[in-house]
Amino acid sequence: MTPACSQLIAELIPKYLDKHICQVICGDGSVSKMLLETQRFDLIFYTGGTTIGREVYVAAAKKLTPVVLELGGKCPVYIDSDVSLDVAVKRIIYSKLLNCGQICVAADYLLCHEEILPVLKERIEETIKQFLGDNPQKSPDFARIVNVRHFQRLTDLLKQTKGKVMVGGMSDVNDKYIAPTVVFDVDEEDILMQDEIFGPILPVLSVKSPSEAIRIINSKEKPLAVYVFTRNKSVFDDFKMATSSGAIMMNDCSVHTLIPNIPFGGIGHSGIGNYHGRYSIETFSHRRPVILKSEVEYINNKIRYYPYTESGLSWLRWSLKKSDRNGCQIL
Repeated sequence: MTPACSQLIAELIPKYLDKHICQVICGDGSVSKMLLETQRFDLIFYTGGTTIGREVYVAAAKKLTPVVLELGGKCPVYIDSDVSLDVAVKRIIYSKLLNCGQICVAADYLLCHEEILPVLKERIEETIKQFLGDNPQKSPDFARIVNVRHFQRLTDLLKQTKGKVMVGGMSDVNDKYIAPTVVFDVDEEDILMQDEIFGPILPVLSVKSPSEAIRIINSKEKPLAVYVFTRNKSVFDDFKMATSSGAIMMNDCSVHTLIPNIPFGGIGHSGIGNYHGRYSIETFSHRRPVILKSEVEYINNKIRYYPYTESGLSWLRWSLKKSDRNGCQIL
């Protein structure tokens, strides 16, 4: 969360909610660490990177506190040879540029079928121009990198990649601006393929088949989402059955987070647990059984209390048959 958003929430929450119900504490990692060490919570919900998520998990385990971790990861996109490329590119570029690529479900890297790779660059350039004009830096709709530290991290990636920057690549540290950038001829071991990019940089890898794309996806940690662009339902089913991710989506990216009646969350390195809609209520609730018993002792005297008798055993057999349907209510 950006400092401005944090400050706004810190100002608004006390206006509408009692401090005994909800409190907002702003601070850096040291503040979070202090809270984890000194306070006992019923549940800890964390959104962020895998490294800090692991530290939160360790701290929570010391007090046996359950956690929900939403950690992100490298969400892959596969484009099959049969798609409407105009539609696919628009949806992928929208996902990659939303909030300047700084969302956990952004398209992280693109696995493109080799048959359509020759026309991909032109379609991407056309789409970026359509969305943001000739100079994205002047567009009021294009965000900026959250701080200089992350700006430096992203520009270092562009310096170290062995791929070819064929779209964008420009940057301005004073404006924390990085242009929408697409890097072609990237291999699986490239620096851009190691960690979640979390910025407006899209690596493109050429693949010969869906099975090769699946192999590449499975060579990495489980992502928060997998996006498959194809008109062939059997191809999508192959990805669905052969990969593991928090979610999988056909012919779009990122917008599954807007559907309130499905769970949202990761698996493996992309997270633990889920939320959204009713699933948020369930996540933040404890299912506490409440049992009400009468003082009638007739059955207890027959089968529960000592001494045990053959007559009591007969009563027990009878009660167990009844309990199959009544959930032991007879006891």
